Amino acid sequence: MATVWAVVGVFVVVAVAAIGVVLRRGRSAVGDDSAAGRDARARQQRYEAERHGDQGGTWQRGRESSG
Repeated sequence: MATVWAVVGVFVVVAVAAIGVVLRRGRSAVGDDSAAGRDARARQQRYEAERHGDQGGTWQRGRESSG
């Protein structure tokens, strides 16, 4: 029975340590994630604006040539 409790104890210690590592990583990266998120959103918006402009020009050229 002592062996079972030892194995359960080791399992609990490893689980608590793993949870601690995950939580610590999550807290330290919060500032980086917000800055990275803002940068990613800005890049996406620029891409969408450029793509929208390109599509508008293509549509306009097609409309002029078919008329």
